[in-house]
Amino acid sequence: MARETILIVDDEEDIIELIKYNLKNEGYDILTAFTGEQAIKIARKSLPDLIVLDLMLPGIDGLEVTKFLKNSAQTKDLPIVMLTAKGEESDIVTGLELGANDYISKPFSPKELLARIRAILRRRRKHALDDPPANIRQVGEMTIDRAKHVVTIQGEAVDLTLSEFELLSFLSDKKGWVFTRNQIMDAIHGENYAVTERSIDVIIVGLRKKLKSYASRIETVRGVGYRFKE
Repeated sequence: MARETILIVDDEEDIIELIKYNLKNEGYDILTAFTGEQAIKIARKSLPDLIVLDLMLPGIDGLEVTKFLKNSAQTKDLPIVMLTAKGEESDIVTGLELGANDYISKPFSPKELLARIRAILRRRRKHALDDPPANIRQVGEMTIDRAKHVVTIQGEAVDLTLSEFELLSFLSDKKGWVFTRNQIMDAIHGENYAVTERSIDVIIVGLRKKLKSYASRIETVRGVGYRFKE
């Protein structure tokens, strides 16, 4: 299998060298860019398997880079991991809603970044090989049956509302991915549905109570949204 290529985008050379060193040791091919303009040019030309993208860039910032790449048919499917400074929760939410796949805050552990990258690339490879999503998803002793709209735990049916079922199905289909409340609302109700972000929190609270021992699978990402733990 050909080695996977990762594009690292940051205006700090020390950061690029740190990430490059750790990823090359794991067998990845590396491309680098120091500006948003360079990142877009390289991404369009080389189509890397994943982009590690700092949000604070001179000229075109990381959010604009994400927006450009996700709005282009050529690059819209490229996974993006955002590098963010602490306290940039609003930028994280914006980046995720623009189509970024995950984020990690500076200062970061290279091991954690590597784990995030591996997980995204693993899901990408699996998605490329998979048939359309299966009607039945198994998570330990919990079964989610899309066709019958039924969830069972150890063989016993869990009484979920339609919104709870759709939310659980959506998150479990994308294990490990962080979604904002707006993204979840659009996925389970559609873009024009009149519902507030607070409604998603209420649905989550009710769903967790009903899932009991599996409640911890739905993880709150503070200031951002939710994800289904792998």
